Amino acid sequence: MTQQAQHREILRLAIPAFLALVAEPLFLLADSAIVGYLGTTSLAGLGVASAVLLTLTGVFVFLAYGTTSVVARRLGAGDTRAALSAGIDGLWLAALLGAATTIFTVLAARPIVELFGATPAAIDEAVTYLRISAYGIPAMLLVLAATGVLRGLQDTRTPLVVAVVGFTTNAALSLLLVHGVGFGIAGAAWGTVVAQTGMAIVLLVVVIRGARRHHAPRSFHPGGVLRAALGGVPLLVRTLSLRAALLATTWVAAGLGDPQLAAYQVSMTVWTALAFALDALAIAAQAITGKALGAGDVAGTRDATATMLRWVVWFGVALTALILALHRVIPLGFSADPQVRDALAAALIVVAVGQPIAGIAYVLDGVLIGAGDATWLAWAQTAFLAAYLPVVAALVLVGVEGTSGLVWLWVAFLAFMAIRSAGMLARARTDIWLVTGMGR
Repeated sequence: MTQQAQHREILRLAIPAFLALVAEPLFLLADSAIVGYLGTTSLAGLGVASAVLLTLTGVFVFLAYGTTSVVARRLGAGDTRAALSAGIDGLWLAALLGAATTIFTVLAARPIVELFGATPAAIDEAVTYLRISAYGIPAMLLVLAATGVLRGLQDTRTPLVVAVVGFTTNAALSLLLVHGVGFGIAGAAWGTVVAQTGMAIVLLVVVIRGARRHHAPRSFHPGGVLRAALGGVPLLVRTLSLRAALLATTWVAAGLGDPQLAAYQVSMTVWTALAFALDALAIAAQAITGKALGAGDVAGTRDATATMLRWVVWFGVALTALILALHRVIPLGFSADPQVRDALAAALIVVAVGQPIAGIAYVLDGVLIGAGDATWLAWAQTAFLAAYLPVVAALVLVGVEGTSGLVWLWVAFLAFMAIRSAGMLARARTDIWLVTGMGR
């Protein structure tokens, strides 16, 4: 592939992925703004509930990432039927995991939320949001799995259309139910459940039609589902380590006070929005790396990785400049509380500075997932977490508080991202992960 053709391929996958990924955090930001004007307590409750919900669903991100890698490899090796068959196994696994997670979340919502140590009023709001949102977890996991299948098939446009329509519906329903009907924070949760269910149905129809067209099996196959589950274990460990770092950060934020916790909720949502923007290149990296290694193209894999790393650093620099320019403007849209606004403005400075560093971690994560290097990622992310936890503990021991405490918390999290980037750069310079063929 020529350099120009390679650039076109990256952009063909990355641009729709970028728009789809940005759509989700933008509407999460809309939810934060809608709930934020119910009051600081509701926004703080949303912060805790969102952290729990994103953890419960985020640990299963391997349903998207692992499926993308397997499907792309089989597509690169020229076996579309086998690619779709692996994707269907992933969908069945998503349905089973989603049902089990819903039952657990509904039953354990309050004990989980209380672990964060927020105020009683914020805990009540968080429990309300979490219990209702739990009914949408099966749909969330099916969306992850179906999106992974389509990305592996080099289709990022269909998930884009579904995401834009789904999240627009979510924002509209939340506004109507929260402020129009007067359901409060429960309205935001029901809006999410309805929108996610609709997205899952549409994506399932697309994947099943593709399977039927290529005569791939669509029924439940225990052996295939078990292989999908076992293949996802290393990525599950990797994701649990990442989520543990985020939960530890949220736990420290909860002890800074409601205004700082509310500011943390919004600043982390902004970080997530920027992460999803940068992650577009990571999505392209998964699909391109899997397909290229499936076809035995090591040189193409190396070239594409170098190109995407250059692009993500410059993209990160652009996002840094944007957030620095808007760090005093953004808080105006999320709270009328001066304490929340001041704390958020300070936190956004650190968020802005971290974007180029984070981008390197995201792209290399995508490359190594696409290559099927999940076992190394599991061990590495566990080591990165082990290095981060003492830093978080030190913040608690010295008694950080208020806005300065929130800033130091973000500085610590940025150090965690720098460690991730350095570790994966070292791995990418080796040849160990460059395994070719249909299976790793």
